[in-house]
Amino acid sequence: MEHFIDVPTHNVPRLVIIGGGFGGIELAKKLKNKPVQIVLIDQNNYHTFQPLLYQVATAGLEADSIVYPLRKIFRYQQNFFFRMARVTEIVAEQNILVTSIGKISYDYLVIATGSTTNFFGLKNIEQQAMPMKSVTEALNLRSLMLQNFEAALQINEPDEQASYLNFVVVGGGPTGVEMAGSLAELKKHVLPNDYSELDFKKMQIYLIEASDRLLNGMSDVSGRKASEFLQNFDVHVLLNTAVVNYDGVVVETKDGLKIPTRTFIWSAGVMGNVVKGIDVSSVLRGNRIAVDEFCKVKNYQNVFAVGDVACMILPDYPRGHAMVAPVAIQQGHLLAKNLLNLLQNKPLKAFNYLDKGSMATVGRNRAVVESGGI
Repeated sequence: MEHFIDVPTHNVPRLVIIGGGFGGIELAKKLKNKPVQIVLIDQNNYHTFQPLLYQVATAGLEADSIVYPLRKIFRYQQNFFFRMARVTEIVAEQNILVTSIGKISYDYLVIATGSTTNFFGLKNIEQQAMPMKSVTEALNLRSLMLQNFEAALQINEPDEQASYLNFVVVGGGPTGVEMAGSLAELKKHVLPNDYSELDFKKMQIYLIEASDRLLNGMSDVSGRKASEFLQNFDVHVLLNTAVVNYDGVVVETKDGLKIPTRTFIWSAGVMGNVVKGIDVSSVLRGNRIAVDEFCKVKNYQNVFAVGDVACMILPDYPRGHAMVAPVAIQQGHLLAKNLLNLLQNKPLKAFNYLDKGSMATVGRNRAVVESGGI
């Protein structure tokens, strides 16, 4: 007999949401006390505020400062159920989701699985580099850095010691810029006090970006100011530089530069975190799922996607919307309204992204998460 997840049976449609990120949470919240049963499935029982993972990695914040229990967010929502599980496959023709704890049927399915690190097919780098997309990865990076400083204390040979003191960050987007800046602040204000026996003038920080500027997607002024700020903090900003290999000790670039380092941080790109079972014809560049203006997945009638994993091609967004929290939140909000419209046979409303200023919106979201009101 097939094992199904134990969820109460109701005489209302069941909506299954995969992913407890910004989009999934917003969708579930907006359907509070509506005629639908909501089942949220995530491999963790907490929401992570990913924009501040770099602070956890550099010991600026503890992990519990950027996570919040999912059950606590929805503790007063009677039509909500949470199950901690890893989703393994969508069987759309049967309206069934397969997970690590059993199967579950659905009337509507929403994929809000976010994004994962993109290594662009560079297998050596994928095996050796330190990514930073989860709390676990951020804590692992923090631990590695501290271990490397301890190891540097035991080494007298200059070149070998340099490999433990050098930091290489790849990717000049917000995460890479913030990470490089935090490392520079640690070098100047914190580490000399904690490790007084080490000469931190020898510590070199590199930020490597394949394009000709930092913070692509933001204004030219923002990119230029970020570069100037980092260089004033003695960060080596290398533009038009592509990394091609890392063997655990030396980073190699396409133009032949070799940098010894035991701390190699990869923040060069992300791609959609697509669940097995989605038709390959519905998956676009960057491993993102093609959706229409109502967030409905191409080739499906009752499957939707929101947030980073969704790619909505519109005239003003020929490559889809930016993979940022405000997009996910607004898509989750609108999809809640459209699902209710579907149930009432009313026309659907197309998504229209309102850019209120990413930094201001993310800052507000952080405060909401920390207060438990997300």
